[in-house]
Amino acid sequence: MSPQRPAILDLRRKSLVRGSILVLASFFAAVRLSDFPHNRATLLLLLPTLVAVIGTADTVRCMQKRWNFYHAGVMLCIYMDLMALAMILFFLLYPYSQSLANAR
Repeated sequence: MSPQRPAILDLRRKSLVRGSILVLASFFAAVRLSDFPHNRATLLLLLPTLVAVIGTADTVRCMQKRWNFYHAGVMLCIYMDLMALAMILFFLLYPYSQSLANAR
């Protein structure tokens, strides 16, 4: 007999918690990697970006066809995921735009 794995690790099941954890963990990793106040340019930020996109897709899987309060909560989680993804992309792209502006 094999031991049961927790439901949060089962990729076939929909999970809001798993999606939110992936997005928030990737956001905090991106803040750490970018060395935020100094805005260090690094391509390692592509990994948190990819993880955040996967977490957002996992959250979108939880949408229901009919509107109810659960549907509204999932929409709020998706908006949170998109804001975190926008910040991660800002950390990724801003240092490069700063160096392009200085080159002119």
